[in-house]
Order: sequence, then structure tokens, then C-alpha cells
Amino acid sequence: MAAPEPDTEPELVKISDLARRSDVPVPTIKHYLREGLLPGPARKTSRNMAWYDASLVGRIRRIKSLQREHFLPLKVIREILDGERTLSADDTALRVLSKVLREDTGTASVGLSELIEAGHPADELLWLEEAAILAPDREGEEPMYSGDDVALLAVLLEAREAGLSEDMLPYSFLGPYSASIRQLVRMEVSLFRGQLLPLAGDRLESVAEAATRLSERLVVLLRRRALVPMMERLVREEAERQSQES
Repeated sequence: MAAPEPDTEPELVKISDLARRSDVPVPTIKHYLREGLLPGPARKTSRNMAWYDASLVGRIRRIKSLQREHFLPLKVIREILDGERTLSADDTALRVLSKVLREDTGTASVGLSELIEAGHPADELLWLEEAAILAPDREGEEPMYSGDDVALLAVLLEAREAGLSEDMLPYSFLGPYSASIRQLVRMEVSLFRGQLLPLAGDRLESVAEAATRLSERLVVLLRRRALVPMMERLVREEAERQSQES
């Protein structure tokens, strides 16, 4: 009697089972699906019932690990998992950069409704997100703000409480302000990748960390050194203009 054919059908499970086995929340898995990091359901038995290949558990864990350990964006993680790229010196530098910058961001996480209740207008929050100044996490039922987003919003709220009204300091000023900062950051990153990384060798992690901390301090100090002279220059130029017109 011939041996029975082995069962080659993949095990199919619900998304809640994927979450339980991988220890990753359902909203996060849905986010991975939307971003194309996971294939869609292997079978749909109804409009609201989908079944997934149970082997996706390993891929989900790998995605979460790359996020947690290397702070990589999902696009890069997808390319790594699909074999389109390998972890490079740039990825290592990005991990170190993210780790250093996150040390001072805090762990507070605030929902959209709580921010509105605290005094942040909904249209302001939406504008800041569309301008890529805020980057809320939209995996759950409502957008959640954390890290630098919370710190930036606290500064804006503090400014309002100190008497800097919307007429005096509209939140839209952050548009050109952010654009100028991005130009500076682009120059920094080009210098970082073009000169620092190629010469760092096996000291890449320590050099990248030192450079990140140094750049944070330099930007603050150079801005402070330029602020008063620039104010004096503008006052002088305005006085000269008025003198020429009179």
C-alpha cells in the first residue's frame, strides 16, 4: 500500500493569530500590510474574514526586529527582506543616529483627542503633519504623537501661553523654518556620508555617535553666535533705508 501524500497545504490563520504568535499588535500588522511588507490574505471566506499564511510570523518578527534594533524605515526593511539590498554602512550610521537622537525625546505618547483638549487646534495638527513637521503613528484607532512631536507641540503651546498669539507667530512660520533646517541637514548628511563614513573603518559606530552628538551642539552654538549680529545688521540696514528715503 502506497504511503499517503504529505500534506503540503500551508497553515492558514486569522490576523489575530499572527499577532498572538509574533507578539506584534494587530494594528501594526495591518500597517505592514498597507505598506507592502506582507502579502495579502491567502484566502478570504467573506468580506470581513481573511486567512493568512502562518509562516508570515517569522517575517513579522524580523520586521519588528529591524525596526527596534536598527531604526530603519519600512521602505528599507522591505528591500532588505526582499533581497534587494543588505545592511550597509549607511544603515549602521542611521541606527546610531536614531539611537542618539531618541535619547532626549522621552517616552511620552499622546493621542490626537488629548492634544486637541490641551489646546492644539485640529487644523493646526493636520497642517503640521501635511508639512512633514509632525509624523504621528496612525497604526491605531487615532493618531498617536510621541518623541520629538510631543516636544515640538509642547514648545508651541508654551509660546501661546507666554503671549505669542497666532497673529504674532502663526504656526505656518514653521514651513519656511523647517525648509531652511532641511537644507542644513542635507549638507550635514552629505558631509557625514561623503567624508566621515568612508574614513571611519571599524570605528564606524563610535565615530557616527560622536559626530551626531557634536553636530547637535554645533548647530545650537553657531545659531547663538549669529543671532545678535544678524539682528544688529537688520536694524542698521533698516535705518539706512529710512535715511535714504527721507
